[in-house]
Amino acid sequence: MSLFEAIVLGLVQGLTEFLPISSTAHLRIIPALVGWDDPGAAYSAIIQLGTVVAVLAYFAKDILKLTRGFVRGLVDRQPFGTEDSRLAWFVGLGTIPISVVGLLFKSAIKTSLRSLYVISASLIILAVVLFIVERAASHQRRIADMTLKDGLIIGLWQALALIPGSSRSGTTITGGLALGLRREDAARYSFLLSIPATTLAGLLSLKDIISDPAPAPVMAMVVGTVVSFAAGLATISGLLRFVRTQSMLVFIVYRVVLGVALLGLLSAGVLQP
Repeated sequence: MSLFEAIVLGLVQGLTEFLPISSTAHLRIIPALVGWDDPGAAYSAIIQLGTVVAVLAYFAKDILKLTRGFVRGLVDRQPFGTEDSRLAWFVGLGTIPISVVGLLFKSAIKTSLRSLYVISASLIILAVVLFIVERAASHQRRIADMTLKDGLIIGLWQALALIPGSSRSGTTITGGLALGLRREDAARYSFLLSIPATTLAGLLSLKDIISDPAPAPVMAMVVGTVVSFAAGLATISGLLRFVRTQSMLVFIVYRVVLGVALLGLLSAGVLQP
């Protein structure tokens, strides 16, 4: 992998991780279109750490509040006594579904599910689901109104993101909207919920990278991660501003167009699944 490829893939990761259009899909599609080797699930997970750091940096004050709330709740023996302590528990418990499913289907996620046919289908199907939810949702509730049940339900939605093309932010934002959250609150919670899952995936993939007989060059991983951090930081800020006044329609249309175009390229033999 050249440094140019690493920069492009890092940019793609940073720009698409937080938008509901699937970073995994783009990291699989773009190399296929330009004739590069598939970077693989392990490399993709590693450069995701750049976007994890971007979330940590952007939400540093929020994370500190949640941590303090969590600890104080344990000390006071009232784990759900405050909004901060509740949200910390929601994030932790909401991470369990994707962790369990990820471990159970680790092999399929890294191999057969990375098929471009699977990705194109996921792009289109979630677009339809998001469109229905967007139209039917009340868009009234805030993060402060969430319950433990809400946190677990959104956690289950996040587990669907293990299917390449579905999008982690796409599934969790859709889950939040389905529960009546405002778009900004659904996106904000999606970002916070991403931290444990993507950190765990990246750290576990370090083992695969180290044991790989032909791993990506260290410099390529470092460059890709740094670029994904910078792009991710800009994307978080941009998306939160966007959803304050706009619907998710632009992302829905983009997903459908990309999914249909991908199916067309596969049918024409331009791309191999």
